[in-house]
Amino acid sequence: MMTGCRRSSGGGEERSEAPVRRDWPEIQASGKLIALTDFNSTDYFIYRGEPMGYQYELLKALAQYLNIDLEIIVDNDLERSFSKLQRGTCDIIAINLTVTSERKHILRFTHPIGQTRQVLVQRKPAGWRRMTLDAINKALIRNPLDLAGKTVYVQKNTSYAERLRNLAEEIGDTIHIVEVEMEVERLIKMVADGEIDYTVADENVAQVNSTYYSILDVRTAISFPQKLAWGVRKEGSDELLKMINGWIDSYRKTLDYALIYKKYFKNPKSKVRVKSDYFVLGNGRISPYDDMIKRCSDTLGWDWRLLASMIYQESHFDPRAVSWAGAMGLMQIMPSTVKRYHVKDPFDPEENIRTGVRFLQWINTIFDETVLDEQERIKFILASYNTGQGHVKDAMRLAEKEGADPTSWEVVRHYLLKLSEERYFLDPVVKYGYCRGDEPVNYVDQILDRYEHYKNIVQE
Repeated sequence: MMTGCRRSSGGGEERSEAPVRRDWPEIQASGKLIALTDFNSTDYFIYRGEPMGYQYELLKALAQYLNIDLEIIVDNDLERSFSKLQRGTCDIIAINLTVTSERKHILRFTHPIGQTRQVLVQRKPAGWRRMTLDAINKALIRNPLDLAGKTVYVQKNTSYAERLRNLAEEIGDTIHIVEVEMEVERLIKMVADGEIDYTVADENVAQVNSTYYSILDVRTAISFPQKLAWGVRKEGSDELLKMINGWIDSYRKTLDYALIYKKYFKNPKSKVRVKSDYFVLGNGRISPYDDMIKRCSDTLGWDWRLLASMIYQESHFDPRAVSWAGAMGLMQIMPSTVKRYHVKDPFDPEENIRTGVRFLQWINTIFDETVLDEQERIKFILASYNTGQGHVKDAMRLAEKEGADPTSWEVVRHYLLKLSEERYFLDPVVKYGYCRGDEPVNYVDQILDRYEHYKNIVQE
């Protein structure tokens, strides 16, 4: 189960903090690897309701290799990210960190996960579509020497600034470097919009963004190829680093790795993704139905992002979806529910969501006097929506019979899984018989997992 920065070439000094001992044995004992990344258009984002991203998919593959759960936290400030690593808030910084000598004083790098160059991001000249390629090149900076006297905005605490300072020394002239607390991709957009003239980015990220903004030119390199890696704590991470490096060395040779890289950095459809209304970074929305979901979740008393995750699980936000069992619409309401609540049009998005919420409220009344903890009760409600409250009640009765806590979801999920075994579904306390318990258990896990990703990226 997964729960939920690239300062792609980030750097910066980190204040001294007491080292934390949380190496692989401690992480394995906890059952969870905590990875920090940031959200942007390539590394970690929500698209069509699903968490996606280059770093996200690599982290999933790593967690699967380590046979451990993954928790993702986000922070788009690299200095804070380093601090969190040192404090033990996370176990690994999973962003494209440029490997530099300066950073080796702060953390330990994994083996490289890739390489890139730093490039200048600039606008093509006005009327460039009618110009020859030679004329365009003459209007642009192609030789780093020509950066003398120019003003370049870069993200604060990144190695971009370091590289520009070195470049200024190399050319023997001044480059006006303005470090700002802004995302690399935000600065790229500012160049495209004409708000600033120049910024610097890693080539792979710059190339992706140039597909969104055709006015941009990203062909002028200002550095040699540089290694990109993840980071772990400088002390107390020997075994974790060994495990990760073993995985990187083998995984980078696989077709899966090549496909993931191509998907996020080479696929021409990435432009369609970012321009889409379903791309959360673009507009902060999860679905076309966010406003309806917010209104309806208020009556339920849930975080709207939790309800959105549930709706995605039910229908992938398809208001015309119909299941093999006849469930309809966004919340897959059953014909009996349509009849019970006198629904006029089960495919009308707002009426469908209102009806689903009314049904959830009714399920809540079944558990509100027994499962007092609201967060625990949500899991019982979700499972009941999926498989019926009768099977959930059966699992609770089995737990109680065997002396376990029937109000703990961890306990009850165990007995739900047992309800596919004859010994259990024929037990006298079981009233509703056989249940394929992995379905409601996975249903709850997947909704809550996606909800964590929504919380990471989408404002409440």
